[in-house]
Formats: sequence, structure tokens, C-alpha cells
Amino acid sequence: MRRCPAKRWDNDARGKSVYETLTDQEWNEVDRIWEQLEDGAIAEAREGILALLEQRGPHPDLRVLEAAIAIEDGHAEQALLALRDAEASADPALFFQLRAVARFNMVEVETARSDAEQALAIRPEMPESHALLSRIADFVGDREAAREHARMAFELDPEGFPLPLDVGDDDFDRLVEASLGELPERVRERLDEIPLVVDPMPAREILIAEHPPFPPDILGLFVGRHLLARSHSDLPESPGTIHLFRRNLLRVCQDREELAREVRVTVQHEVGHLLGLDEDDLEAWGLA
Repeated sequence: MRRCPAKRWDNDARGKSVYETLTDQEWNEVDRIWEQLEDGAIAEAREGILALLEQRGPHPDLRVLEAAIAIEDGHAEQALLALRDAEASADPALFFQLRAVARFNMVEVETARSDAEQALAIRPEMPESHALLSRIADFVGDREAAREHARMAFELDPEGFPLPLDVGDDDFDRLVEASLGELPERVRERLDEIPLVVDPMPAREILIAEHPPFPPDILGLFVGRHLLARSHSDLPESPGTIHLFRRNLLRVCQDREELAREVRVTVQHEVGHLLGLDEDDLEAWGLA
């Protein structure tokens, strides 16, 4: 998701803050940072945008790029702060799309939908906005709208936005059972007291119980106290639950083989959280 390269922002002195357009050299650096971000080099992209901001100041087009990096790095709240100064950017469709994604990740789904629709009003051929509106519709339970926006995103960019995988509930449950059978034995023994629940989508209450909240397109979640935080003196309590979110998992997988792998990875990761393990521990236990 990048700025529209054909557009440059011009001054507008009608009672608004006025910014000089970026120089060609600065635009080239912006493009280079976008390429780093698209290649997954988030640390390098962050370093580049901070240098540009220090050199140029809070220019709207730089704030848009700063927000994109923050979103990719999992910091939606930081992205929203950056976008406060970015409404006058060269690419208003991109501005609204990024703000929609950040708001969606903060579980502000109503304002996220409004922003995504605004992005489409400016640039109707934007598949990212249709894909986001599909995710929003799924979250609020509007399956028809979810399917329609997913179809439109696919038609605009079949490679970038494949249709969600169609797998029945029974087949999905069998995949989950198979993934549990592949866990290390010492981990399976710990699961006897912990229910694993497959939900269509996460409940809003679960997401906003933490700050910052979990994003609505999360694949799985452990809710409860991890085993290492308990002791024999603890009073009896609910053991906690591992949740898998079926529609989110189907959306990120292109075939059954990938789905089986993603279910296995997600289950293993949430089991790791049940055990109170950090990322290094997950690898040591064979759960990474």
C-alpha cells in the first residue's frame, strides 16, 4: 500500500496549515522507504522515516509513511497519532485507508468502516479498502457484505486478495484435532484441563479487555492465567480457554494444506501462552 506517485500536494493557504511539497530527492527517499516496508524491513524503514522527519519536520506525506510503518509494526495507536497531522497528504485515499486499518486494529470498527468507504469514494479501484470492509463486515456478522467486498477485492487484485477459503465446520474441527495430535507429548498432557474452543470470530469484549486491544483479525488467543503463574495455594478458578477464530484463519489461507499448517502453528503458539512461555521459550519447547 503506497502513495499515488502521480500526485504531489500543492499549497492551500485558505486558513489551513501550509506545507511546501517534498523535493524530488525527498520523494525518492520516501519511495525507497516504502520499498523497504514492502520487503518486510521494518526496522530499516523506521530508521529512514525518523531521519526524514528530523530533517524535514512533520510533513503530511511523511506522517502517512510513518503511520504505515507503525501499523506494519503492530502499533495502531501510534499510527493514529501520526495521522493527526496527515490529512493534507498528497494521497487522501491512502490517508483514509491507513486510518481505517489503524482504527480497525483498535476495534473502532464503525469509524474504520467510514474511513474505508471514504477511501473508496476517492479511489474506487482500491482493493485494500474492499478487503478491509470485508473483514469489518465479518466482524460485525454481516456475511453477505463480507462476501461481496471480498469478491470485489479479488476482482481488482486476484493475486493480492484471494477469496477466503471455503471449509466446512466439521472439516475445520478435524484439522484442529489433527494439530493437537502433533503437539509434543509434554504439551498435550497440559491440555487436559484447558478447553480449546473454535469461534467464528472473536468477541469484542475479549479484544478490548487488553490495552492496546487485540485486533479483530487475530487468529487465536489464550484467555486466562498461564500455568506458571499458578500455585497449589490458589483458590479454584476457571482454567482459561484457548480460542481459535475460524473465519480469520480461513481468510489468511489459500488451500487446505496452508490452513492445516496455520491451525497447527496457531494452536501451538496459544499453548505456549498457556504455559507462560516467551518467544525464546516457545522455540525451546518446539512450539515456534
